[in-house]
Amino acid sequence: MSAVLVLSATDVHSVFDLRTAIASQRTAFAALGRGEALLAPRLLLPERGDDLAFCYVAGLPGAGAVAKFGSVRPGNAARGLPSVSALVVALDPVDGRPAAIVEGTSVTTLRTSAASAVAIDHLAVPGASRLAVIGAGVQGRAHLRAVAAVRPLRRVRLFSRDPSACAVTAAELSRELDLPVRAAATAREAVVGSDIVITCTTSKEPVVHGTWIDQGCTVVSVGSFAPGHREVDTALLTRAAAVVVDDVATAREQAGPVIAALREGDLEPADLLSLGDVVTGRSPARHSPDDIVFYNSVGLGIQDAAAIDRIITIARRTGAGRLIHL
Repeated sequence: MSAVLVLSATDVHSVFDLRTAIASQRTAFAALGRGEALLAPRLLLPERGDDLAFCYVAGLPGAGAVAKFGSVRPGNAARGLPSVSALVVALDPVDGRPAAIVEGTSVTTLRTSAASAVAIDHLAVPGASRLAVIGAGVQGRAHLRAVAAVRPLRRVRLFSRDPSACAVTAAELSRELDLPVRAAATAREAVVGSDIVITCTTSKEPVVHGTWIDQGCTVVSVGSFAPGHREVDTALLTRAAAVVVDDVATAREQAGPVIAALREGDLEPADLLSLGDVVTGRSPARHSPDDIVFYNSVGLGIQDAAAIDRIITIARRTGAGRLIHL
């Protein structure tokens, strides 16, 4: 068998910075919007308690198919481990043989936050500068960095269930990004008065309520990635002038808040907009600076395909990783 490129988390970070990640996600959603993406249905396998395993398969035109297999373990936070773990395998576009094996947790962290940055760049009002992040874990930190790359932030409020850890994280990010990041005492305190709100939790109950949201705010839910996960309440979707999702068919089956609003009759399938259509200009989401816009991200394989395509290209050019024979 031909040599397979193996890339560790360190290798991924050496070739896949935030700027490259954001560019890859623009490519992913533009391909979706143009109908060019190759996207299989997501597979979710519920396990014990809140644990689940997942598998995504997708591809971009001219690139080999990519499969990501991994797990979500909310309990890992108490173990000092990431809640999401994954491995990615990429196939050669010509002969279909394995071309690369990539540590997927690092890819997931960067591509998820980068995709949210793309969404915010298209959905938030141009002058949005007040950010609230609910969840101070791996994704919360990554999202703060990503939003700072697309919006000139003036105020950041961070909230998590662990006040001491939240305060430490806020201080660290404030120094790193040279931004006024403050730990909030409650989720409501963080959200009220914010232009952009991002939820990065694994909560099954709403952590953000629609009544807290100011006019003109853009809300992004990252942790509502499965039917049983619901970071925001139905009132938020009811107030929203636009409900945007990464993929309409996937969201109708797997985005917790969307499923609840459809079931309760507060949302119709025709009300959903895909981010790909927004990115390509086919379906503008915001028509007024006062509109509230909600974006629910469940995560798609095409995001991994676009990220891996960039990672492999740069790794081969720079000599990152190592070759093995299986």
